[in-house]
Amino acid sequence: MIIVEKYDKKNIKAAIEIWNEVVRDGVAFPQEDELNEISGDEFFAAQSFTGLAKDDETGEIVALYILHPNNVGRCGHISNASYAVKSNLRGRHIGEIIVKHCIETARELGFRILQFNAVVAENVHARNLYRRLGFKELGTIPGGFRMPDGTFADIVPQYLTLK
Repeated sequence: MIIVEKYDKKNIKAAIEIWNEVVRDGVAFPQEDELNEISGDEFFAAQSFTGLAKDDETGEIVALYILHPNNVGRCGHISNASYAVKSNLRGRHIGEIIVKHCIETARELGFRILQFNAVVAENVHARNLYRRLGFKELGTIPGGFRMPDGTFADIVPQYLTLK
């Protein structure tokens, strides 16, 4: 069974390994620089919540998510999140577990909306999951994401009302 726990520095190596794998792939996260143990701990600790998904039988960290405000001030009630699942474990519904946990955590933290700014249009698995969970697509931003080969892919922002 997969359980989600709050980030603890003792899991920094596993967390940055999972995060950096997605960064290296270059097709989902806007970040281009990988994290190390120092920058990773600072990054994960600075979020409103960082959740680590763990296989409770083996103790292996299999996925993570970060949750934080999407903006400040009058838009500070809108949250944003990013999700990462170990590539060899994708397709096992771990992503669904962490997205659902994130939705509940965002509610508990008082956010009113969960918004994703840059879901790459070709990321059909994520888009289908978000649709199943009630997210609405806001339209398409043509060429909004630069792929590793220098081409540009469309992005499809998403949102879910939490309250």
